[in-house]
Parts: sequence; C-alpha cells; structure tokens
Amino acid sequence: MTESDDKKPIVSRRKARKQAFECLYGLIFESAADERSLLRLFKRCPHDVAEGDDPAGQDFAWELVQGVWRNQRDIDAAIVRFSKNWKISRIAKVELTILRLAVHEILSRPDIPLRVSLNEAIELSKRYGDENSRNFINGILDALAKAVDSGEFEIQKDL
Repeated sequence: MTESDDKKPIVSRRKARKQAFECLYGLIFESAADERSLLRLFKRCPHDVAEGDDPAGQDFAWELVQGVWRNQRDIDAAIVRFSKNWKISRIAKVELTILRLAVHEILSRPDIPLRVSLNEAIELSKRYGDENSRNFINGILDALAKAVDSGEFEIQKDL
C-alpha cells in the first residue's frame, strides 16, 4: 500500500463530511418530510467527490446526513446540555450544523476516535464559520468528549 493509498480514506471522509455539512445546512431552508425526500435532497447537494474516489465517501456522507436527520432531537439536547446557557435558536446556523454533524459522529460512531471528530469539526468551522466559530464549537465538543470519555454516554471512546 502506498502513502497515497493510506491518505485516501481520510481525504474521502473529509470530503464526505463537507458534503454532509452542505446538505444539512441546506435542510435548514428546505426540510425533508420523510427519508425519501431526504434522499432526494441529498442527491441534489453538491458532491465534491472526484472521479475515481472511494464510493464509501458517498455512503459515509449519506450515513451522516441520515443520522443527524433521524436523531436531531437527541443531538440538539446534547448541544444544549454542553453549550452553557445557549438555546438552539440562538446558535448561528453554520455553527449549529457543524455541531449537529460532530455530535452525531461522536455519539454514534465508535470506530471514529473522539479527537478525529473534534478536529474535523474544527476544520469545517475554519472553512465555513467566522473567527469565533472555532472556539465556540471546540468548547461544546470538548465538554461532550470529556463526558463520553468519563462514561456518561453508552458509547465507549477514549479522549
């Protein structure tokens, strides 16, 4: 396996997270009534997957979008719990979308280390957020990660 082969899944997942973010952000303005309409909206989202990329990236993006959509109530409850007096309605839509994506990944993907989920959320905040986004997102996700690490959630991950 070459060095470029080692990096391919990372690049593919990063692109998938970007695609999932863009799709989830779009859902703020055009909601999906059911999974069929969610899939239609997902297929219309921008795809940053180049010819020949691993199709698993598309599957990963869809899993993220579907997971956030299905579990948004629980995800939002976790965000409120760790955001220290922030109501969901007061969180900027870009930051809220990044948080939803990261919280879903942290709480539902035991195969992805906490630090990877946190770092990927920070990368999204650098790309789409403003200068305050990174610290805001990092503060909430760091508190969640510590709670996961201490066993407050069913998922087992180390910090």
